[in-house]
Amino acid sequence: MTTLQHPTSSTVADLASLRQKPESIQAQVWRRFRRNPLALFGVTVLTLLVLSALFAPWLAPYDPNAVNPYEALQPPNAAHWLGTDDLGRDVLSRLLFAGRVSLMVGLFTAFVAVIVGALLGAVAGYYGGLIDGFIARFIDLMLSLPVVPLALVFSAFVAITPLRLTLILAAVSWMGVARLVRGEFLKLRHAQFTEAARSIGAPNMRIIFVHLLPNAISPILVAATLLVAYAILIESSLSFLGFGIQPPTATWGNMLFNAQRYLRNAPWLAIFSGVVITLTVASINFVGDGLREAIDPRLKER
Repeated sequence: MTTLQHPTSSTVADLASLRQKPESIQAQVWRRFRRNPLALFGVTVLTLLVLSALFAPWLAPYDPNAVNPYEALQPPNAAHWLGTDDLGRDVLSRLLFAGRVSLMVGLFTAFVAVIVGALLGAVAGYYGGLIDGFIARFIDLMLSLPVVPLALVFSAFVAITPLRLTLILAAVSWMGVARLVRGEFLKLRHAQFTEAARSIGAPNMRIIFVHLLPNAISPILVAATLLVAYAILIESSLSFLGFGIQPPTATWGNMLFNAQRYLRNAPWLAIFSGVVITLTVASINFVGDGLREAIDPRLKER
């Protein structure tokens, strides 16, 4: 006569683990991402910067364009926490409002560049042949041109506004995304799911946008984060050279440009704007590196 054995605790734990739903890809990426302290630091800093830019009208203690010659070049004090500039304008207020312009230029530049680069890269990688050759050579041609001098040429012929600057920066920033997407499509266009979609008569546009592009979204997302930092740096460089957005509209770049005349008498003007630019770009790079390692954990082992 056989006797029934009571299940042990290890058996119960194994059965419970089998009943659990498998962890989704998004949950795995988030679990790996939050283990990266630098990435979490970057997210925290960027969240604070974005919120401070959005709520600048309520956070700024003064009108950013209010001129007061009697309070010019005051060091940080109780009335002006970050001091004043050469026209007596409050530096903290201008930094908050400048963040709206600089971050907007960076985000929208990345958005436009990703769309253009993804479309061209997808067409080149999917169709191949002469189309791929033409687009690939055009990408190589654009990559051979120096970015900052090319942006300077564009900005010399048009009056710079945030929208025009965004389009100029996007026009010289899409090539990396295009090459990335082209490489992904060259690998995916002969995959089994692609051949299956073709066999049932799916049109090319559906295969590109429904089947292939979602499989390349992870590297595109990482490239987009790095493009934001790149655009902010280029905008700051152009403004520092005097070819960016002109005052009285404040950007972090033109604030740094105006501060170079007062490095000895008022060093805080350059310090605060320079620290904000550095902190923003470093935080975006931390987030991009964290995303890259979270999406492909093998990169951390190399």
